[in-house]
Amino acid sequence: MAIIETEASLHAAHRDNHTHRDVNGGWLRPAVFGAMDGLVSNLALMTGVAGGAVAHQTVVLTGLAGLAAGAFSMAAGEYTSVASQRELVEAELDVERRELRKHPKDEERELAQLYEGRGVTPALAREVARQLSKDPEQALEIHAREELGIDPGDLPSPTVAAASSFGFFALGALLPVLPYLLGATALWPAVLLALLGLFACGAVVARVTARSWWYSGLRQLALGGAAAGVTYALGSLFGAAV
Repeated sequence: MAIIETEASLHAAHRDNHTHRDVNGGWLRPAVFGAMDGLVSNLALMTGVAGGAVAHQTVVLTGLAGLAAGAFSMAAGEYTSVASQRELVEAELDVERRELRKHPKDEERELAQLYEGRGVTPALAREVARQLSKDPEQALEIHAREELGIDPGDLPSPTVAAASSFGFFALGALLPVLPYLLGATALWPAVLLALLGLFACGAVVARVTARSWWYSGLRQLALGGAAAGVTYALGSLFGAAV
């Protein structure tokens, strides 16, 4: 009984500690990309305009326009991209579904050969393929995973991707505008807050990657700061020329 209880506790520990995060990117990728893009693009846009020595009201208007235009553009692009990818996958699944219906034995042999290629004995591979092929939907799911590398039941949602992209882009783009909305009349508070936001975003991204938080944060800080510096210099150059 003690052995059974020990095995049961080990099984429970393995189950509790062997869960995986969602890596398909249904919402995480557009959210992260949207926040980063909103921060970098709007900060660079505002510093470029500010470099031309314009009134701070113009910088604020530029930032708000960049926020709205960028958020809608990101959402539309994300929706179209994910929807097109999903439609392509569904078209390939239809092809596989027709093949399973027209040539079930050929598809069964194909599945058995695939398992044989992974080291399963031929007899066992044929038996596994035969049993798995009894259910057409299960067979389709297995063929999709093995041949296409996708899970038919876990395709990304275009609506979720678009909403995530829109919301997080707007949130990121709001940071450099916020000091102006709160009464600032100089550029440096907007730049400081945006750079802090870039570092924080990079540190948060490190939570779902293998990178350290400080490396990821500094990387985003450096990239965003470089973009802002270049656009400010260009704004100053062209502003003086105009």
